[in-house]
Amino acid sequence: MKKIILPLLLIMVTIQAFASFDDWFVNKTLRIDYWHTGDSEHELYSIDQVRSEPFWGGSHTFLIDNLQLGEYYFKAFDVETNTLLYSHGFCALFDEWQFTEEAKLTSRTYTETVVMPFPKKNVRVEFYSRNKKGVYDKLFEYTVDVKSYFISTEKQMEYPVYDAVVSGDPATKIDIVILPEGYAAAEMDKFKADCDKFASELFKFEPYTQNRDKFNIRAVLAPSRESGTDIPGDNIWKNTIMNSSFYTFDSERYLMTTDNRSVRNLAANAPYDQIYILVNSSKYGGGSIYNYYSTSVNSNKAAAKIFVHEFGHGFAGLADEYDDGSTSFNDMYPADLEPWEPNITTLVNFETKWKGMLAPSTPIPTPVDNNTPLQLGVYEGAGYVSKGLYRPTPDCLMRTFRGDKFCPVCSKAIQNMIDLYTK
Repeated sequence: MKKIILPLLLIMVTIQAFASFDDWFVNKTLRIDYWHTGDSEHELYSIDQVRSEPFWGGSHTFLIDNLQLGEYYFKAFDVETNTLLYSHGFCALFDEWQFTEEAKLTSRTYTETVVMPFPKKNVRVEFYSRNKKGVYDKLFEYTVDVKSYFISTEKQMEYPVYDAVVSGDPATKIDIVILPEGYAAAEMDKFKADCDKFASELFKFEPYTQNRDKFNIRAVLAPSRESGTDIPGDNIWKNTIMNSSFYTFDSERYLMTTDNRSVRNLAANAPYDQIYILVNSSKYGGGSIYNYYSTSVNSNKAAAKIFVHEFGHGFAGLADEYDDGSTSFNDMYPADLEPWEPNITTLVNFETKWKGMLAPSTPIPTPVDNNTPLQLGVYEGAGYVSKGLYRPTPDCLMRTFRGDKFCPVCSKAIQNMIDLYTK
């Protein structure tokens, strides 16, 4: 599940000296955990902890993120020269929660994390959040003294790592770390088999098939005390290593966790660009947040397509294209703003989306012909609502699981992201 808003015509232009990795960074991770507090109208940041982790799974060349994807954004500047060294867009559970009924009545605090290659010199990290006009506002900054003895190097959840797919150097590959949720100690072989299965399934879908050699997939062998996951609606509660649960935001099939620390501590066992949590359950469900983490159940009959659909959110920032009103979110996509996700539009600034891919004679909106599910057009109904939001094709893996393909717009967005991380 995803969200929100942005006038894509707003492009951040920053005067900067582009960073060279070896000049500015050490090949490990600087991790900053922070608290994100607020309600439907307000938000506040505060620092939790700063950590040094042994691997950096990201690119050594894609350091400045100008994609304008995500509800949040952070920048890291060298303190001495004010050089922009690193930036990254992302989303988090907090921004989805702000659109629930509960957020109108009370405040909540979520733990979140940003990561970057470990800098050789002190950095100033600036945190940005989109306002109601879709513009990034700077809300917080924090200076990291890289020589501080308060930067922890403790390995809090150290476990063995299983290599499911290893294609090469993490610096030039997309690194997925798969974390096991609700697998007991006796089920670690099952988890490894599930990782092999899901790696195989991922590469059955284009454009992943033709890009198989650009991915590394590793799994952390971390058992839970109990098998399964929480299902509050059925009064089922399980003691698991990442505390995941169905009924996130009171949506039965939304399967997520608020235990960000455990997720990040487990992921630190391997280099990663993307975190994928594989949940030991046959119940239909999953979830994903852009550049945050993705989840999927392991043994539902639709598990392979759930896995691929959710990765579309987490990796490429794709929006849900269905319009069945099955979420608990309110007014997520204002009619007067263009969403930032590449595969939906309000037509406010359609030129920034797939207009250039359409035949000149294409009617807008485009009448649905279910006999041509991948016919490119502008079809009303997307982003959880039936009116005012439009998708590229009648069907797609980001809408239903009737077919086996992404539409041309989603495929292009995925391929573009693969190229950024690996070229």
